[in-house]
Amino acid sequence: MDIDLTDDELAFRREVQVFLRENLTESLRMGQRMTTGVYPPPEISRAWQRKLAERGWVAALWPEEYGGTGWTPVQRFIFESECALAGAPLVHPMGVRLIGPVLIRFGSPEQKARYLPRILSGEDYWCQGYSEPNAGSDLTSLRTAAVLDGDDYIVNGSKIWTTHAHHATMMFMLVRTSGEGKPREGISFLLVDMKSPGISIRPIISLSGEHELNQVFFDDVRVPKENLVGEENGGWACAQYLLEFERGAGLFSARLRSSLNRLFSVLDELVDEGFDPLADPLNAARFAEVAIELDTFEMLELRTLGMFRMGDRLGAMSSMLKLRASRMKQAVSQLGVVLLGSYAVRWRSLADTNEPDDADLKATVLPEYLNSRAVTIFGGASEVQLGLIARNIGL
Repeated sequence: MDIDLTDDELAFRREVQVFLRENLTESLRMGQRMTTGVYPPPEISRAWQRKLAERGWVAALWPEEYGGTGWTPVQRFIFESECALAGAPLVHPMGVRLIGPVLIRFGSPEQKARYLPRILSGEDYWCQGYSEPNAGSDLTSLRTAAVLDGDDYIVNGSKIWTTHAHHATMMFMLVRTSGEGKPREGISFLLVDMKSPGISIRPIISLSGEHELNQVFFDDVRVPKENLVGEENGGWACAQYLLEFERGAGLFSARLRSSLNRLFSVLDELVDEGFDPLADPLNAARFAEVAIELDTFEMLELRTLGMFRMGDRLGAMSSMLKLRASRMKQAVSQLGVVLLGSYAVRWRSLADTNEPDDADLKATVLPEYLNSRAVTIFGGASEVQLGLIARNIGL
């Protein structure tokens, strides 16, 4: 697609830059910079989402009649890029980017009226109940059961690797409502209040020592039948639609570039301390290689925006984006550890201090590297993405 900006697009970019200067506080910026996991803490992301909601800039992927921005793909790219490069917090995507589009397409009028405004405002904080102890990449083998009892489903089972479940007020989840036919034909899609009796949460501590993941247990949890999205046993269509947004609807290149810029800031600090890793030609070549790979990935995302502009569905492109973004995330974080060497062996995150400062940035390099090991697994393992790509291009 043509990436030369028109006068209107340049004016929009200036509008975004002004908004960021006026609304992006240093505490919000630092909250994102110190985040080494997948998402910033809720107190950071929700505070930023409220500012965006006041401006009507939360849901770029939604139709305007539901509170979407009405932006063109180029405007969306400009907005995401400017936010990332300015260091704005990442808005928690479970609500706006994942369950929101599913409700718009498959939800009842009552579900849309109830949940969409609360998603936009950030009043509801969502988590995703997909993976189970024996159903990760093979999602159709899930066993968490929902049995209809009057006006409620009774849910029993567990979900694992549930990011921010300990913060969430709501969960969207896949459950088994039938054992007949093919495994995917007996799956339904439910919305669950996380305060429901019978739900318990067990923390899973990551390699970096952070609590971001959880296992969630359901013991005779009653979920109103009205919380069923779509048809009973028709949840697989919802799940597949949602995965297109999870894997391919985000714009990752700007966030990756922001991570690379953060690493460059750390390297500048080391130069001030008398150590310059990039003085080594091999290290300089490593840095250049990652930067070039990031440029090519950005072009792939721009191509995807062109598909959105034409009204095309992503299909296999969502798998390509997820695969490349995961590998780039790991490449950037690994580069940091390689370049810093012993300087990377520092251990501090935003959770350890109420007043982080730039000197703490070196302490984010190793935790980010450790946490990034999971990005080629969650959201569909790389091997699964390769299989989907191969099938879609006829190999």
